[in-house]
This record gives sequence, C-alpha cells and structure tokens, in this order.
Amino acid sequence: MSVIIHIHKNSVLTSESIQLMLGKFSSEGELIGTGYRNVIKILDIDGEHYNIKAFKVPNLLNKLVYRFFRKSKAERSFLYAERLLESGVLTPSPEAYVEHATFFFFGKSYYITKQLNYDFTIRKLIDEPKCDDYDNILRQFTRFTFQLHEKGIHFLDHSPGNTLIIKKGNEYEFYLVDLNRMEFKTLSYDERLANFARLSPKDYMLDIISDEYAKLINKSHEEVRERMYYFSKKFSSSFNKREAFKKKYYFWRKKKK
Repeated sequence: MSVIIHIHKNSVLTSESIQLMLGKFSSEGELIGTGYRNVIKILDIDGEHYNIKAFKVPNLLNKLVYRFFRKSKAERSFLYAERLLESGVLTPSPEAYVEHATFFFFGKSYYITKQLNYDFTIRKLIDEPKCDDYDNILRQFTRFTFQLHEKGIHFLDHSPGNTLIIKKGNEYEFYLVDLNRMEFKTLSYDERLANFARLSPKDYMLDIISDEYAKLINKSHEEVRERMYYFSKKFSSSFNKREAFKKKYYFWRKKKK
C-alpha cells in the first residue's frame, strides 16, 4: 500500500504530523454530521484545529478509475480550493490531501483544511424564515453566486450546507465547502438559474433570489422567477424519484440517521 501526502506550500503541516493526525482519526476528534458516507472530523495539532474529510472508499470500478484515469475527490477538492482562492472566492484554507492505493486499486483518501469558525449556513434561511436580516443575507448570497457565475465557476453541489457564512457587521462572507464537483467554464443562462435548484428553496426564497438575480443580469423578474421555479421543481421531482428508488431497491444499505 502506497501513501501519497501532498501538502500546500503555505501549510505548517508535515508528513509526520499528518500521519499522526490520521492515526487518531478513527478514535479521536469531533464528528461533523452523521458520517453516513464521508466522515468529517475536527482534530487538533499543536493547538490548531483542522477539518479532515475522509472520503468513502469507492466501489470496485471506481477503485480502478481513480487509480489510473481520474483525479481523486480529495485531490480535486484541494486543487479546486486553490483555484477558488486565486479567483477571489473564499473557502477554508486547503492544507493537504492524502491518498492510499495499491498497484492496481485506489483506496482511502483525505482532504485536510484549517477549521473555519463560521456563524451559520444557508440552511438557516430554509429552517428559520423569520431569522434576523433574512432578506439582506439572501440578496448578498445571490450576489455572491452571481460573481461565481461571472468568474466561470459552476459549483455543482450548491446545496444548503455547502456555503458557510460569517457575519461582519451588515456584511456577510461566504465560504464554499464540499468542492470536489465543479466546472470552470462560461455558464449559459439556464445553467446559471438552475444552479440555485439544489438549495431546495421555498417559493418565498426564490422570489427574493430571482428578484436580485434579475437585476444583476438585466432581465425581468417574472422571466427569471418562472425559470427558477421550473428548475427547482424539476430538481425536487428528480430527487424524490431517486430517493424512492433507493428506498425500494437498496433497503439493505445503512440508513441515514
């Protein structure tokens, strides 16, 4: 079993400190989320908190694909983080990625960042529609997404938990996480509007988002809102069908908590 450890040039981590951290991963650290698929933990090294994402070991086919033909999720996360920061888009500081492999098969992989102390995620706006500064947060988030699109960044996992938010006075900073699925290209009109669909927004959220985005692209609010509603409903329908299929045919799998 070979181990590749790639450390960011600005990181203070060493191969030794990373191996020590990963040696403690299964028994120590604060678990983030359920650990249903990928396991995310916060661990401490020399007084600094690090966020470690352990990706699920791929199936047999993908063990071959990731070994020979495609970059791993850990490496893509690291490279995309660097590219985001170069573009002026915030994301937790990329520190390192680690890959385990045999001669023929890819195995475990880890992506390591500095732990970011944030205030909330976009999910708060879904769960608490009467939260303070709701309209302002959502409009600033829409402008943030518009800037992603203008920079040719298509964040394919633009979902409620994948934007961390830090409040600074009346302004908000937005940090992207879960980076392994991205495209860098010129986005079409429909791709831009469909990019909000994974947020699973309520209609009143889409009313605000579409109003703000329409101003930014100089389109009528009615036109933008109608297309956003279409893509949101299309995604929800597709998601529900997939979940029903998995529930029926993959009932033996471990269930989400």
